Amino acid sequence: MNSRPNLLILMADQLSALALPCFGDRVAKTPHIDALAGRAVLFDAAYCNSPLCAPSRGALTYGALPSRTGVYDNAAEFPSQVPGYAHYLRHAGYRTILTGKMHFCGPDQLHGFEERLTTDIYPADYAWTPDWTDFVSRPDWYHSMESVIQAGPCARTNQIDFDEEVSFTAQQKLFDIARGNDRRPFCMVASFTHPHDPFTITDEYWNRYADADIPPPRITAPAMDAHARRLRHVIGMDLQAVTPTQVQAARHAYYAEISYFDDHVGRIMAALRAAQLDGRTIVIVIADHGEMLGERGLWYKMNFHEPAARVPLVVHAPWLFAPRRVAAAVSLADLLPTLAAIAHDGRAPDYAAAIDGRSLLPHLSGNGGHDEAIGEYLAEGVVAPMVMIRHGAEKFIHAPGDDDQLYDVANDPDEQVDLAADPAHASRVDAYRAEVARRWDLAALHAAVVESQRRRRFVVASLRSGEQSAWDWQPPRDASRMYVRHHLPLEELEAMARFPKWRPPS
Repeated sequence: MNSRPNLLILMADQLSALALPCFGDRVAKTPHIDALAGRAVLFDAAYCNSPLCAPSRGALTYGALPSRTGVYDNAAEFPSQVPGYAHYLRHAGYRTILTGKMHFCGPDQLHGFEERLTTDIYPADYAWTPDWTDFVSRPDWYHSMESVIQAGPCARTNQIDFDEEVSFTAQQKLFDIARGNDRRPFCMVASFTHPHDPFTITDEYWNRYADADIPPPRITAPAMDAHARRLRHVIGMDLQAVTPTQVQAARHAYYAEISYFDDHVGRIMAALRAAQLDGRTIVIVIADHGEMLGERGLWYKMNFHEPAARVPLVVHAPWLFAPRRVAAAVSLADLLPTLAAIAHDGRAPDYAAAIDGRSLLPHLSGNGGHDEAIGEYLAEGVVAPMVMIRHGAEKFIHAPGDDDQLYDVANDPDEQVDLAADPAHASRVDAYRAEVARRWDLAALHAAVVESQRRRRFVVASLRSGEQSAWDWQPPRDASRMYVRHHLPLEELEAMARFPKWRPPS
């Protein structure tokens, strides 16, 4: 690489790779993502590093696992002293822009981004801190089955409100960049909240699918391993009966929400082309984690099965990377070293903090690359650390006190045969257990998580007394310089706002 391209990252929330046609689905209608995928590098085994919003986004931000950064759950602070990918890009001379959700928790709501165009949809405080010492109690912020029971069409939701703003600001910013005088390369992240539950969307998108188009879950037998039983408690599955009709409606709405996200991808891509920035912009489509959608009797995420842990990773830059499919296992933590290398003309920068990810440039260039994804889950639904190792076609899942799980994902993509219980694979299980022991001190990690939870719960309780100052991002807005004002002569202002610039007929 001998030039520094722009970077446009389009991020969905809770979008399983298994629900996209470019990764094998036959239901979703996603023409805009399909168009990108047709000329992109597609990663067929990309994983989130933690199947929950904030810790997954923390791994993406820092290129490091939750155990390294302390971003254990949806209320764990993102450490300001640890540089994220936006810091590395900004240090390399990039203009860094964020619009939409990133679930930054704590008083720092930028983490290296120079501009943040919207607030977040979720709170920035510690109120959603789980408590491993009291698993039985279900806080009111836990997932429930209401999203499934109440699934169906609607006129408006707060998620629609949010994503409309994300899309508008992203498009407007692309034109601002094109009209402006700042010639730095840019990295813009447009992060949407769909197709995250609740499973409800407008008639326009609901009606794109007929009920007959929506298949039932492939695996209907409920998972009954120890972790699955805990998840049933956490999401209240045993508190409310769910009918097949409600399951069907939830799946219908999920696919409709995917089409809604896809339309926003199309709008932003149209703006990128109209702003004449598409010829030198790498476009990346990702998600923070997937969605079980009733498979194995489970919903939402919080586990390492394929629907929840597999994420889309589409890298569109046909002028730079020849379109291909990559079978090797990779993860979201690999994005930081990849973006940093792109910003440094293909070379790794001098990292200011330890990372766990590895650059995807060898994969993108067709020169091999690693075949490994590592995961950790340290939030609600467990009472001890749960870890995942994906090497080649094998996926190993371990949590102290639970039975190990080992799957051959290539030959058993639905993970129906747990090889860990087969004596013929005892040596493989032993090898993975040894690797777990080398990679983690799980007892120490357990103690660190519990201590972090205790501190944060105390802070939450303390701040409820008296007046609390919110950490939520307040987007700056200087109306004195918007549209037509007196800071510039009218003709000069109008000429600057027009794109492309007017040229007299030749």
